[in-house]
Amino acid sequence: MTNDRRSAISLRVNDVTHRLTVDHRMTLLDALREEIGHTGPKKGCDHGQCGACTVLLDGRRAVSCLTLAVATEGAEVTTIEGVEHPLQAAFVERDGFQCGYCTSGQLCSAIGMLAEHAAGWPSAVTADVSPDSSPPHLDASEVRERMSGNLCRCGAYPAIVGAIIEVAG
Repeated sequence: MTNDRRSAISLRVNDVTHRLTVDHRMTLLDALREEIGHTGPKKGCDHGQCGACTVLLDGRRAVSCLTLAVATEGAEVTTIEGVEHPLQAAFVERDGFQCGYCTSGQLCSAIGMLAEHAAGWPSAVTADVSPDSSPPHLDASEVRERMSGNLCRCGAYPAIVGAIIEVAG
């Protein structure tokens, strides 16, 4: 039996394939930041509670500090460096960031959240909505619930919610 705790993996990040050899315990966040050089995802709490490290994994939002890099083999990872979305301009126009530390995670989470909403996924606010009905109206309470996994130390929440509602139309 071998004691090798490293594996060669292929990470597809922002449409570019990276071949890495990583420790089995290395998180996706550490692989992105330390091995590939994408520093957009931030290491906030390192416990999956703040959302600063949120990326899109096959189009769905994921906290990269709790995702093992080896588990992402074959998946498409999108970091803020690979994002071009109207939400970015809306965040700037509405001052949806202050210190900016959480902004990349907020943006990736908002993009994923809008896709979830468009697909009709319920939230805790709309859990009683029939799966056959159209997505619920995206009001401030719905956005706050769907974005509740992303914290902002500066308190830019009203501007973040407003930017998301503006882009959602």
